[in-house]
Amino acid sequence: MESEKIIELTEEEAFCFSCNSQVTCFNECCRDLNQFLTPYDIVRLKNHFKLSSSDFLKQYTTVHVGPQTGLPVITITPADRFKRICPFVTLSGCSVYKDRPSSCRMYPLIRVLSRSRESRKKDVRYALLKESHCHGFNQNCRVTVKDWISGQGLGSYNEMNDLMMDIISLKNECMPGPLTGGAERLFYTMCYDIDHLREFGRVEGFEKLELPDTVKNDDTALLRFGMSYLKNYFREHLSIRQASD
Repeated sequence: MESEKIIELTEEEAFCFSCNSQVTCFNECCRDLNQFLTPYDIVRLKNHFKLSSSDFLKQYTTVHVGPQTGLPVITITPADRFKRICPFVTLSGCSVYKDRPSSCRMYPLIRVLSRSRESRKKDVRYALLKESHCHGFNQNCRVTVKDWISGQGLGSYNEMNDLMMDIISLKNECMPGPLTGGAERLFYTMCYDIDHLREFGRVEGFEKLELPDTVKNDDTALLRFGMSYLKNYFREHLSIRQASD
């Protein structure tokens, strides 16, 4: 018997799924954890705990280097390193539910984004990840992909995550392999440690930035500013590389 099945769906197609405390596997998906956090996930979670981004990252996360992208990747540090339990789960469920990460919101769906290099037109595809151990699929609750995304509050998450994918694509085109030194610090600060940027207005090795007033008290706007700076940084390197070819 297959342990999982991936079924491609359109936005208008429906599937059966519900997760609640009455489902026998409730909280089981919060174990054996390998939970990645996007920049917008970190903004929402650090504000949930009323922590600076620096303090949240130190207290709750671990930094890795993505094997495919060569970029710093942030994962949640499990509460139990053997059972790998999420530090935010309780017997009654997720303690950060209102600000839970996008991957938790999206499950059991998979969202795949691609862009045409020529037109930059975005193409989004969806699939249902149907795992045999999950009893949420046995619930009598049908919902379309479109309504699931809306009901899970994924609009702002998907928008910000798409910006991140654009940055990753640009980086891989102009700087294959792991980032080092100043470039790595720049990426980490602009995407993950935005309160450091707000406090100091700079990243070591780079010129001080004049932060617009509109971003000083708005974390989402500040994250957008940092991502825009990164895109321009990678675009400049891509132009230099293309000119030298």
